[in-house]
Amino acid sequence: MDHDAAPGRYTPDEARALFRGGLSVPTAGWATGWAQANLLALPRADAYDFLLFAQRNPKPCPVLDVTEPGATSASVFAGDLRTDVPAYRVYRDGELVEELTDVSEVWRDDLVAFLVGCSFTFESALLDGGVPVRHLEAGSNAPMYRTDRECRPAGALSGPLVVSMRPVPADKVADAVRITARYPAVHGAPVHVGDPGALGITDLGTPDFGDAVEIRPGEVPVFWACGVTPQAAVMRSRPAFAISHAPGHMAITDARDAQYVVP
Repeated sequence: MDHDAAPGRYTPDEARALFRGGLSVPTAGWATGWAQANLLALPRADAYDFLLFAQRNPKPCPVLDVTEPGATSASVFAGDLRTDVPAYRVYRDGELVEELTDVSEVWRDDLVAFLVGCSFTFESALLDGGVPVRHLEAGSNAPMYRTDRECRPAGALSGPLVVSMRPVPADKVADAVRITARYPAVHGAPVHVGDPGALGITDLGTPDFGDAVEIRPGEVPVFWACGVTPQAAVMRSRPAFAISHAPGHMAITDARDAQYVVP
């Protein structure tokens, strides 16, 4: 199966087979109708701290699933967590030491994997509601930024809130808020609309993760909590070992987008 120009048509199994075969691409727009998730795998000794961190910071860290120690699949992800994500990051003592497309050789039997909701999940709903999504138009990764807002710490973990940004025409901002508020399990409504300086972001043209996107006249930057927040906590708190997805290169789950919509 070859990667083509219409990645939205793939099923989760088909997409994961491509990633297992070595394809490494951002997954925005992939497998339309299926939820995407952030990945963080930590040793069992650190897992409770992260579970508590997520419970205290549900906006950026909405947990969709947690594995047993050493498990390589999850109830919402029937693939192999070691091979079926398009790109991974390996952290040792909080430092990014490798970016890989297969982490089988560094996976450990004591790792607990967390699948955390991703805002790519609600992008089809935004498009259906007439709200443009610039990084999809550009065929690029979403821009993500560290903010000066601190998450509530838990145990040994602390770190800043990370946000993703989408430029929205001013007359569509209310629609964007209304549509995404119905998806609390994948970050829900925006955390901020407008001035990036209010979040401590000094330059939208230099995101901390992902790719910068054009903001056109009449558009407003809208910021959603982002599931890269756990990686920022790893970088700040320096646990001995962690594996994550590479920002924007998500786990495509077997859960439908519609499962996470509230009335």
